[in-house]
Amino acid sequence: MPRVVPAVIRALDILELFLDRPELSAREVTERLDLPRTTVHELLVTLVDRSYLISVPGQPVRYRLGMPLFQLGAAFSGRLDLVREAQSVTRDVAAACDEAVHVAVLDGADVIYLAKVDSTHPVRMVSAVGRRLPAHCTAVGKVLLSGLDQAGLDAVLSKGPLAGMTPDSITDPDSLRAHLERVRAESVAVDIGESDSAMRCVAAAVRDHSGTIIAAMSLSAPIIRWTPQAHVEWAELVREGAATLSARMGYVSQPR
Repeated sequence: MPRVVPAVIRALDILELFLDRPELSAREVTERLDLPRTTVHELLVTLVDRSYLISVPGQPVRYRLGMPLFQLGAAFSGRLDLVREAQSVTRDVAAACDEAVHVAVLDGADVIYLAKVDSTHPVRMVSAVGRRLPAHCTAVGKVLLSGLDQAGLDAVLSKGPLAGMTPDSITDPDSLRAHLERVRAESVAVDIGESDSAMRCVAAAVRDHSGTIIAAMSLSAPIIRWTPQAHVEWAELVREGAATLSARMGYVSQPR
């Protein structure tokens, strides 16, 4: 079994002391945790260096929580809101089509599925919340990649070769860049057997209050139910679902 790191545990113990005290001195930290003074000093210096704590001049010097902790808390809170609202909206979209509906976010070069509702058909997509897939092989991933700026996309594509999941996966970086331009123009992405040869998928962007793409919603169905008419209807349905979730995230669409 992997072992825990004592220094990390002690640093977290220090941060947790501030849950009920706005400021603490090094002496108070030492007394509360019963740690050697040299250890406390080194940990406090490290936490201040990373801005997780701020030193307040005085006699003695006191410490308070820094901005990164607020940012982490805000990110956690925001993600909880996204998961909760995503599950609610995916349920409504799935009820309208009886196909699998997902919401995913980008994590490096991969997507991670945050919410899903399955189809009730015997033949259906098999997936799971928490599943990770290469972004360039999925409709949700291509939507999310299309929202990156040039530097962000370059960083993703520089991580190494684009591995394919099926013979239809896009593995050439230049081809992917051209494909993403079409995704931006059409506001939807499709996965035509690129992650699973037997499945088809269409996805649209979910935006936050600033207009930034923070997630993508997709609708997936087996090839046996993917007709041209269904494609058109489902693309519109997933656009509407993504727009609804975006509105719940604070996004206000601009009139055309």
